Amino acid sequence: MKRYIDYWLMVIVALSLPSCKQSSGKEEQSDNLEQYPVSALHLQSIKVYQEYPATLKGEQNIEIRPKVDGFVEKIYVDEGEQVKRGQALFKIHAPQYEQEVRTASAAIASTAAEVNTARMQYNKTKPLVDEDIISKYELEQAANLLATKEAALQQAKANLINAKTNVGYTIINSPVSGVVGNLPYKIGSLVSNTSPQPLTTVSNIGKIHAYFSFNERQFLDFMGSPEGENLEKKLEKLPKVRLILANGSEYPQSGKIETIGGLINTETGSINLRATFPNPAFLIKSGASAVLKIPAEIKDALVIPAKAAQDIQGKLFVYTVDSQGVVKSREIQIMELPLKDQYVVKRGLQAADQLVLEGIMGLQDGEKIKPLLKK
Repeated sequence: MKRYIDYWLMVIVALSLPSCKQSSGKEEQSDNLEQYPVSALHLQSIKVYQEYPATLKGEQNIEIRPKVDGFVEKIYVDEGEQVKRGQALFKIHAPQYEQEVRTASAAIASTAAEVNTARMQYNKTKPLVDEDIISKYELEQAANLLATKEAALQQAKANLINAKTNVGYTIINSPVSGVVGNLPYKIGSLVSNTSPQPLTTVSNIGKIHAYFSFNERQFLDFMGSPEGENLEKKLEKLPKVRLILANGSEYPQSGKIETIGGLINTETGSINLRATFPNPAFLIKSGASAVLKIPAEIKDALVIPAKAAQDIQGKLFVYTVDSQGVVKSREIQIMELPLKDQYVVKRGLQAADQLVLEGIMGLQDGEKIKPLLKK
């Protein structure tokens, strides 16, 4: 009986030995595979800012030019000073226009006397004609003379108004509220309406316009996101935009995109847009440069680290791994977004794909690895 039991024990041991060797071989083979960190992709919502260079201009940049010829007699403001609408800026010394006022006034007095004389002659002639003492011709002649003198009187009065208007032009007032620019002419300078430079420029910078542009594809993508039956409705639903100033600081006031150009530039393929920002402290000056930041929310986005992709002849490739640990090379297409160290994938990957995160330069398509799952 003991021999029988020993026999079967030997059989069981012999049968188990190959199985142990096979299991040990698989474990040894698995241990020899190189580990790579992988992650399961999932959809998420992200907020990004697209940046565009912008040129800043005030609401109005009014060149102040003299309407009369003369010498700069007084300058009431200084460069960079804030002025109100109607405030005096310059006085032009032009005595010739004051002389024209005096001449026009004298002409009015002289012509008025001639009108009175002509009217007296008419009044004297009319009863004589009514009594058939003289002919109607003399009455018509007197009437024509009176009409001529009255017309001359109206012309003299118009000349006086023009002369006074020219005198008024010797005081130059600001047409808008704003900030005074450079003052190229000093007291005593001869100026006229044909002078090469304006007396100054008054910039209304209570609001600042930021001008920037899209290419045609960017414009179509951008305007396809907000809902609305027409362009006006879409503009109302666009998000607030931000401004990065030349020193890298972010302007505290947010702005709004208000207008979109009606034409695409055939040479550059771009379309112009304008955003408006409040400028209560006059911090931003007309002519400055900045960067406009437009926020955009991307829903159901596949975000991957940039180091998980490699560029091969202008195309991006990543590696995914299946349940058996076999990697597969995939070409992907990404959105052009200003993300740091990340890509948003448009095509080539799906949610739940296992993406190899690092070390892909040494991988080959079909190679087997040991995935190290990371969250």
